[in-house]
Amino acid sequence: MISNIFHAVFYNPIYNALVALVAFIPGANVGVAVILVTILIRVILLPFSLSASRTQRTMKTLEPKIKALKEKHKGNKEQEAIETLSLYREARVNPFASILTMFIQIPVLLALYWVFRSNPFTALDTARLYAFTPIPAHASQFFLGISLAGKSVVLAAAAGFAQYLQAHFALSGMPRQAAQGSAGMQSDFQQVMSMQLKYVFPLLITVICYTTSAAVALYFITSNVVGSLQEWYIRRTHAPRNP
Repeated sequence: MISNIFHAVFYNPIYNALVALVAFIPGANVGVAVILVTILIRVILLPFSLSASRTQRTMKTLEPKIKALKEKHKGNKEQEAIETLSLYREARVNPFASILTMFIQIPVLLALYWVFRSNPFTALDTARLYAFTPIPAHASQFFLGISLAGKSVVLAAAAGFAQYLQAHFALSGMPRQAAQGSAGMQSDFQQVMSMQLKYVFPLLITVICYTTSAAVALYFITSNVVGSLQEWYIRRTHAPRNP
């Protein structure tokens, strides 16, 4: 049941979009199609991503005030909750927005990953194609001289590096004052998570890309580049409010 919904709502549309793009792109280059599909999906998800990022940055600026409320209302959880919610309303921020956005994006990003991981042009799955989807007469699986059907240490390393740059860019944009206001276990937890996001996750992405295919690596490279541009856009257009 869940598998059928996943394929009908997420996987099949992305699969058909990829096949159609290959049919229309001059030279039928799979690499260009992977880049275009990834950008298209990220653009569709952009309003949700921007909402989550803005919420996260605003929440960071509220950390010192939230900490002050905890100190002020020790032992009175009800009053603490009331004033915390009031603080969120004044800042016009929904603390659950980023969680909702994450749940919306997960199935889409998973579908993207599985489409590229399956390497659809090695054996085209016509059963998943819509009646109006054009079938390419041929498909070029070479991108910049690299075969997307096989593994590529170059693209895998580039994907890991792109993930590192995105994490570095995102973390460096966090308000330092808010980060310094955290203490004890919370501060340690944030530091550990930041280290994992910045160093462990890029290594994990590199391994995943090398053990699957170059198409997956190209997907992660494109996605991370778009993510970095998104973070840059938020910094330019969204100055965190200090209520």
